[in-house]
Amino acid sequence: MMNQEASSLSWFHDVFISSIEEYTNQSFMDELYTALVQAKIGTFRNGEIGTERLKAIEESRVAIIIFSMNYVCSTCYLDELVRILDCRKMVGQTALPIFYDVDPSDVRKQSGSLAQEFAEFEESFKLETGKVRRWREALTEAANLSGWDLRDVANGHYSKFIDEIIEEVLARLNQKQLDFDTYLVGMDSHVEKVNSLLSIESSDIRIIGICGVGGIGKTTIAKAVYNLSFHRFGGSSFLANVREASEQPNGLVRLQEQLLSDILMKKNIRINNVDRGVMLIEKRLQYKKVLVILDDVDELNQINALVRKRAWFGAGSRIIITTRYKHQLNVLEADEVYNVEGLNTNEALQLFSWHAFRTKSPLEDYVKISFEVVDYVGGIPLALKVMGSFLLGRSKKEWRTAIEKLKGVQHNEIQEKLRISFDALDDTEKDIFLDVACFFVEMNKDDVIRILEGCGFFAEIGINDLIHRSLIEITENNMLWMHSVLREMGRQIVREESIEIPGKRSRLWVRQETFDVLTKCMGTKAVEGIALDLSKLEIVKFNTEAFAEMPKLRLLQVNYVHLLGDYKHLSKELRWLCWHGFPLNSIPNNFNMGNLVFLDMQHSNIREFSEESKQLKKLEVLNLSHSTFLKRTPNFVRFPNIVKLILADCNSLAEVHQSIGNSHKLVFLNLQDCRSLKNLPVTICNLTSLENLTLSGCSKLDKLPEELGNMGSLKELLADGTAIKQLPFSIGHFKDLKSLSIGGFKGSPPKSWHSFFSSWGSKSKVPNSISILPASFSLLRSLKSLILKGCNLSEGAIPCDLGTLSSLEELDLGYNNFCSLPANISSLSHLRKLLLRECRMLQSLPELPSNLEGLCTNGCTSLQSLPELGNLSSLFELDLSYNNFLTLPSSISGLSQLVYLKLDHCTRLQSIPELPSSVWNLNLEGCTSMDRLSNLSNLKELPALMLRNCDEIVEIQDLEKLEMVDCIHLEGCNNLSNAFKQNVLQKSFTQRTRSLRILLSLMSITKPRVLSGDTVQQLLES
Repeated sequence: MMNQEASSLSWFHDVFISSIEEYTNQSFMDELYTALVQAKIGTFRNGEIGTERLKAIEESRVAIIIFSMNYVCSTCYLDELVRILDCRKMVGQTALPIFYDVDPSDVRKQSGSLAQEFAEFEESFKLETGKVRRWREALTEAANLSGWDLRDVANGHYSKFIDEIIEEVLARLNQKQLDFDTYLVGMDSHVEKVNSLLSIESSDIRIIGICGVGGIGKTTIAKAVYNLSFHRFGGSSFLANVREASEQPNGLVRLQEQLLSDILMKKNIRINNVDRGVMLIEKRLQYKKVLVILDDVDELNQINALVRKRAWFGAGSRIIITTRYKHQLNVLEADEVYNVEGLNTNEALQLFSWHAFRTKSPLEDYVKISFEVVDYVGGIPLALKVMGSFLLGRSKKEWRTAIEKLKGVQHNEIQEKLRISFDALDDTEKDIFLDVACFFVEMNKDDVIRILEGCGFFAEIGINDLIHRSLIEITENNMLWMHSVLREMGRQIVREESIEIPGKRSRLWVRQETFDVLTKCMGTKAVEGIALDLSKLEIVKFNTEAFAEMPKLRLLQVNYVHLLGDYKHLSKELRWLCWHGFPLNSIPNNFNMGNLVFLDMQHSNIREFSEESKQLKKLEVLNLSHSTFLKRTPNFVRFPNIVKLILADCNSLAEVHQSIGNSHKLVFLNLQDCRSLKNLPVTICNLTSLENLTLSGCSKLDKLPEELGNMGSLKELLADGTAIKQLPFSIGHFKDLKSLSIGGFKGSPPKSWHSFFSSWGSKSKVPNSISILPASFSLLRSLKSLILKGCNLSEGAIPCDLGTLSSLEELDLGYNNFCSLPANISSLSHLRKLLLRECRMLQSLPELPSNLEGLCTNGCTSLQSLPELGNLSSLFELDLSYNNFLTLPSSISGLSQLVYLKLDHCTRLQSIPELPSSVWNLNLEGCTSMDRLSNLSNLKELPALMLRNCDEIVEIQDLEKLEMVDCIHLEGCNNLSNAFKQNVLQKSFTQRTRSLRILLSLMSITKPRVLSGDTVQQLLES
């Protein structure tokens, strides 16, 4: 069993690799390890079997197990496997198996090719049947985990699998914190109390409820607790707005998919039904220590589908449920329930003031009246926020009016208090609020503005006013968001239009009510909007006559619905049509779309637009993404006002109609991953309003029109992952271009760069073979980001006047073949990041811009020396890994802002100069020519020192002056002097109160291990 601290440990390594390397292809091991390192994943790979490795297992977030024939018959490695699976159960470690030369089924059953050998192996342990049984159980358990089978992969073709492994590991490591409100008052005490109820240190499975009225702050508390604790679990999931989500088509199934996806870090998990989801949750999560938060639960079926039994989850798991209904927590037999109380008077006044005055306290003349408002509003944060925003900038007379209205509302009626703010809106703002509440939560703000402007509303002004009143919010990715209480209020206002007859309401969004209205043709002229979002798996048909009595219908969503009959029955007033999975091959000619502003038909069956198609004169947005049968675009003469055109992932699209040149209002064009597209019409150059052009992943597109520069408004051009070989000279005409990416890789380059260059050769052409940049390139004076990764740029390909790109902030020239950079690069005064990764022919660097914050020359193997760096006063990160220079310039000591310094695998580096005291992260791993390390005394803040596999190093000077170091990696440093070893042990003992951990090969004293203070004392005494 593991020590008692294991359940609360903080991960020391990202990845532990369990493998018998001498029986595993060395090329594969080196490629995997290099890819992990290049992805900045801290990996424990080496070390002799024993205490050190078992300790490292406990301290690793992810364990990669590489099964070979020899692995499954090795007592030492089977003990490792048992420890890994114990960690998986007790601390939520992720275990990822790789089957190198054995069948997963044989490992699972110890059968087939393993049967005879394992039987002989078992015979030798006949007196230790319990141990053998545990080994068998461990092999079976590990073989049932999701992993990779490499048996049929030819040597040298591991890249695809290694990329998948890296992606999986990164997904496990890169969980993010949740966003908060800007103004938080009185939150610390709530979080502290809930944390105490969680008792995270205990290994039992606990269910905690957070209960209170709507708007009291339950979600905010849950988010804060999640952010503090999620990293201590093997998996975590925050399921927001469970009540709302469960009302959607297959809502519970989608929540189950999200839960599994979050915790297992797997994309595209698909579940057919709730019962199947329950089985999968129980099967896949029963050994995982997880943190699951269900936010805003209102029905027991939601709990039953997601967290019904504690036994579904591993030891140490915590389930948190926020709800307004305490009885549900009683049925679930929650261990503890935290009842959220409202803010006290002082806290309430502070929160109110932040929104009413944008300060912590009321203005002097408003103190007394502010206390009155707070007294009537109560301590509910949402109500204080909305009321404060409503009163911002208003006269005292208006404040008095608001107070009189509040007097007539019962203390616990939060919606009625909030409705005061709604009632103060004008008619247009009310319509906008109700449209958002019913249809547009979590939709792009700019798209919603276009739709509502098309409805005749002053939408931009109206939405901004609703934001100022705190009735809606904009998320960091420009989506509209509305608190569930406010959304309920809006929807309740719509329900009150006709309590008994849904067809007489202005908006329909409840699935069953919408079904009834469409099935029974109960719609009336009152209906302005309908949302019915079904699943791809469902086939639901309605007759178009159901819409005949809804002439004012302007908003319609019917995802994966089949409409039968004459399309003339649909309203002529439609402004928004969202119809994912449109079932027809073309749009019927009698479908009147003359007023349509926004047409979203993703995943449609459309093959083409017939020549008889009517004009859509008001259409501004057309999205046909993922329409796999679409072969050519429509004639754009029919869309004279198109602003945004999205045709991403239309795999059959081979032709863009030449009439696109007439789309003079087009601002956004996305053709990403249209893999059949070979060329663009010359007329595309007439798009003088176009600002964003995305061609990434159009792998057959081999050229751009010469007149491309006529698109004078272009701000972003993304063409990475194409076959483009030459840029047109006219590119210099892009006076407003801010971002240009035209590298050979789509997105990031291959993570396993070693295999990439092994297959292409260091001087070979990469997929995109741009060989030279036009001289006009230097005219791009507004360019901020320039990405030219993998373009095969050789010497002379980069214009000598590159320094004229005066606005450039990011320059990525990685994976190219040039030997030098233009000297005038130093004049790029705004350049913050310069990336030169794997420029293997680069021999020297010129003087660099003084404002540079990040410099990477990783893998520039021809680079013999560095220029003086003293002028780089802003340099924050310096990556010089895998270079061949002998020394560093002494001027590096003057880099007062330098925090990250990577010098790993600089195999010719013999010494380092004095470093700036700001360095916090120093990596010298694999510096095999360094025999003594000095000049470290200045690094007072350094927490760790990485010297793994510096096999020539004999001594580290001034070690005792590294006051903050609590970990020194010295694995593979086999030439350390005995005097130094003794000094290190003494230092570890004298500072054991700070848990200094020294990892090294003390060959004459002990096996490699992590040395605790007690162990050090024992060694010293011996």
